Amino acid sequence: MSRRLSGALGIVLALPFSFAVLQADSKDEETLNKANAVLQEMLGKADFAPNLGKAKCILVLPEVKKFGIGIGGSGGRGPMSCRQGRNFEGTWSAPALYSVGGVSAGLQIGGSSTDFVLLVMNQKGVDALLKGKTKLGSDATATAGSSGATASSVGSDILTYGKASGLFAGVSLGNATIEPDANGNKRLYGRQITVSEILAGKAVQSPPAGEPLISSLNTKIPRHTATK
Repeated sequence: MSRRLSGALGIVLALPFSFAVLQADSKDEETLNKANAVLQEMLGKADFAPNLGKAKCILVLPEVKKFGIGIGGSGGRGPMSCRQGRNFEGTWSAPALYSVGGVSAGLQIGGSSTDFVLLVMNQKGVDALLKGKTKLGSDATATAGSSGATASSVGSDILTYGKASGLFAGVSLGNATIEPDANGNKRLYGRQITVSEILAGKAVQSPPAGEPLISSLNTKIPRHTATK
């Protein structure tokens, strides 16, 4: 085989891989854009902003899908951001992508797909999500968010909200599992990086697609409110 033909064949074989990478990058950006849209809608909910003010981190999961009729599984992903500083009193961090699976009860309220928002209210919840795969109900307790609900009042690590009939309400995610999306984060930041590096430090700046989400958090909920 001639060198020219070999080089041409290599280019042809590389094209599907390059297209797949570009497609994946586009999906990451789409996820961040959809998450920001969900956040904007959620910020209009009167009882949500006070709880977000007390939260240490927020995880937004747009369009979590239900797999098949009668099957209690589901899947989706979205960005998480945490307040900076030892006491979580600083500005919001760059977003780290997470994936969710095993949501069953929540999706009954929203048909084939549902938007979810999770507020991480204490250090235990943060530690669980930073360490890797987290099962709600065992590694971290989760309670449906509602008016006046706080980590102390409901004894929960995470408050959860889901979209029902076009409106957000407190909803249980059952025994869902949440874990970092390592491949997605590598694409976003151009290198292998841990969620701790993204969320707990200042190792990276937010990618352009994540800036509207972080800007909204820093504009609408600029200060952390201590939990009584």
